[in-house]
Amino acid sequence: MKKNEQQKKQLCAVSLIAVFVLILGSAAWASSDGDGGVHNAWLDIDTWKVLNFGVLVTVLFFLVKKPVAEFFSSRSKGIEQELADLEQKKADAAKNLADYQAKFQNLDEESKQIVENYIKQGEEAKQRILEEAEAQAEKLEDLAKRNIEQEFKAAKAKLQEDIVEMAMEKAESVVKDAITPEDQEKLVDDYLKKVVA
Repeated sequence: MKKNEQQKKQLCAVSLIAVFVLILGSAAWASSDGDGGVHNAWLDIDTWKVLNFGVLVTVLFFLVKKPVAEFFSSRSKGIEQELADLEQKKADAAKNLADYQAKFQNLDEESKQIVENYIKQGEEAKQRILEEAEAQAEKLEDLAKRNIEQEFKAAKAKLQEDIVEMAMEKAESVVKDAITPEDQEKLVDDYLKKVVA
């Protein structure tokens, strides 16, 4: 801190001397007669003007010294603060970068885990669908067997009915051929006796 103040004081002193030398040099150049010689008349006429100017510069120096020093000091502090803020932002950015890189690594692992879970769920769904299809097929098979049995029973009953009908027709034709008119009269008489009795 002291070193900065010393440097500022030295800078101010050097600036003041440079301004003073510049003023004196310009005054000397302005008072020359143009042929390169030095004209001493300015000492008599402009001495007070130069002294007034020197006093004015000195007063201005002491009046402006503190605000200028504060300006440069505050500017220096502002730059230091900006640098500190930038360093903090850089550290935060590095931390965010590390966090995002970690998240990307975790993202790869999470994506693999998600894919594995979907594969597992797909296998379970496949197994469940196969089991349901197998159960459905068994039900359909049982239903088909029952339908076949019912159709078989119906066909058997129809066949028996047809056989009985054919047998009756055959028996009727055999009986018709075998019965004589005398047997018919005897049958009618026997029937009438049963009805009357």
